[in-house]
Amino acid sequence: MKRVNVVYALLYNEDTEQVLLVCNRDNHDSWSMPGGAVEENETLEQAVIREVKEETGLLVKIQDIVAINECFFQENNEHAIFITFRTEIIGGAINIENPDEISEIKWVDISTANKLMPYHKDGINKLIHNSATYCFQV
Repeated sequence: MKRVNVVYALLYNEDTEQVLLVCNRDNHDSWSMPGGAVEENETLEQAVIREVKEETGLLVKIQDIVAINECFFQENNEHAIFITFRTEIIGGAINIENPDEISEIKWVDISTANKLMPYHKDGINKLIHNSATYCFQV
């Protein structure tokens, strides 16, 4: 199986208690936190900063890791490792940089985030309030 490392950015607004999500065109219009595959010779930190900029137009800095998950995608013969970072916006403005990849960007409340991203078994709230967690995704 081919190993694929994927990074995500948890962007949480404490004042409004909302999470920033993107709608991905390449995955049947599914919702996720901004993120994507780590490129060759790129650190995890560089990848999450690049992916957030490419998908949302925002500049972020890394705070810490909030989750590490993994999944086997038998149909693609891939073993994916997902690393989710807590990040902070330090610049830029929300803008769909690549409309072929992202159809929508929006801030949503935690309940809505949990409905749009059911693969986070313990919910987004746990990511917001805890440090690194691990979950093997089936």
